[in-house]
Amino acid sequence: MTGSRVVALGHYQPAKVLTNDDLAAMVDTSDEWITSRVGIRTRHVAGPDEPVDELAAHAGAKALAAAGLTPADIDLVLVATSTAINRSPNMAARVAARLGMPSPATMDLNVVCSGFTHALATADHAVRAGSSTRVLVIGADKMAEIADWTDRTTCVLVGDGAGAAVVEACAEDEEPGIGPVLWGSVPEMGHAVRIEGTPPLFAQEGQSVYRWATTQLPPIARKVCERAGVTPEELAAVVLHQANLRIIEPVAQKIGAVNAVIARDVVESGNTSAASIPMALSKLVERGEIESGAPVLLFGFGGNLSYAGQVIRCP
Repeated sequence: MTGSRVVALGHYQPAKVLTNDDLAAMVDTSDEWITSRVGIRTRHVAGPDEPVDELAAHAGAKALAAAGLTPADIDLVLVATSTAINRSPNMAARVAARLGMPSPATMDLNVVCSGFTHALATADHAVRAGSSTRVLVIGADKMAEIADWTDRTTCVLVGDGAGAAVVEACAEDEEPGIGPVLWGSVPEMGHAVRIEGTPPLFAQEGQSVYRWATTQLPPIARKVCERAGVTPEELAAVVLHQANLRIIEPVAQKIGAVNAVIARDVVESGNTSAASIPMALSKLVERGEIESGAPVLLFGFGGNLSYAGQVIRCP
């Protein structure tokens, strides 16, 4: 078996920006109420003519360009999303068609907010098993399309976007760049985050999610580091699911990553579900805030209630 590594990243957000003041004109809320409770100031919102696969394809194209690869170099496309309204062709197949890929395997993963880290682990496993050599992994969601815009507790959270990573096999003498995944769920609490109904709407039990995330997840995240042979103090960056600044900051503190850059993209992008981790990571790398080869903790959590994390080496 050979390991795998992330060689390039890309991200994309729709042009339209919705501010807290814009929301205050729609529901009973205010900038102060939103920032004090969740830390979000703006979010990007896609229009009806911008489907999820279009967002995903833009991010994927940027990642391919950053890697110096063509669409024909990819043999597996994985798209993590929970907002695919049309079931077939799946999002991965639609993305492959948009990018002009000749014959990749195409699969979607619906693990909601931890979808990208589940998909990244799946890509790593496919490479290690020998079934793939280069994988395009995308997290993409259009949360604004499933928001209840009359519910001020949830509509203030969501945004749209996509993030992508190119994963390829390591050389035989090269250290793996994607560490072992630690994943799981709490099925009996799955009701705490829901996308249900016709049409589907996003709803959650905010206090239950907050207590679970801030108390149960830090020791799991530390165990992810242990599996990778890295101490929290050695981490150069921590990229958690961008759910809520009041969750991100205490969880990061409890992990003990005292020397790490903490991703806070939620402030300008809101909760973009499966897109949040790759988008935040791509922005950190684009701004030069993480050195190439440095260890980065990725940790997704949310719907189902599920979680998945791994330590990667920054491309």
